[in-house]
Parts: sequence; structure tokens; C-alpha cells
Amino acid sequence: MKDNMMKKWLSAFLKDEEGASAIEYALMALMVAVALITLVPEISVLVQDIFEDIKLALTP
Repeated sequence: MKDNMMKKWLSAFLKDEEGASAIEYALMALMVAVALITLVPEISVLVQDIFEDIKLALTP
């Protein structure tokens, strides 16, 4: 009985694509940030500071 419920849940989980767009947008934003860091040295310091602030805010 539990195996059948687990299979149904796993099947539904694998078919669910609801969070896929959020991940895709995050990856695109990351690629833009990496391009800016590499191509524009003046912006790289500002972007690195932003990511450092985010990292510090997320650490307990």
C-alpha cells in the first residue's frame, strides 16, 4: 500500500513543471551577471559586492 502511494507521489513530482520557469529565470540572471562581471570590470566590483551582501544575509 505504501509503495503504491510512494510511486504515485514520485510520478506526480517528476511530472510537475511548476518550478521550472523560476529556475530558468534564475539561470538566465546568473548568466547575465557572469557576462557583466567578465566583460565590464567596473561593474564586476559592484556585482561581487551585491552577491557578497546576499551571501552574508543568508548565513546564520
